[in-house]
Amino acid sequence: MPLLNSVINWINFKRIYQIQLFREHPEEVQKETLFNLLNKAMYTQWGDKHDFDKIRSVSDFQKAMPIQSYEDIKPFVDRLRDGESDILWPGHVKWFAKSSGTTSDKSKFIPVTKEALE
Repeated sequence: MPLLNSVINWINFKRIYQIQLFREHPEEVQKETLFNLLNKAMYTQWGDKHDFDKIRSVSDFQKAMPIQSYEDIKPFVDRLRDGESDILWPGHVKWFAKSSGTTSDKSKFIPVTKEALE
């Protein structure tokens, strides 16, 4: 039991530390998260199309990635639904969430990766 308590305390301490870091340095944490995501998606077709390998700043990201509508990414989602890999995110997408279709009266399919569920 003492070992289990030690593990739980360590996990709680680590999580509290992360929360404090988020509160004290939100911009840095967000920037780090952005660049981690860009690095993971760099070798996808989406990353190639938007030159993720050349993005070095938030400003570069804003220039390379204009705001997208679902219709802009729908051809990529359709390819994922057809079984292609490494399109929007590395690997194969097995699951898709289905939206209620409020904007165009048609449901939209949102890719859901195993990593997103963890």
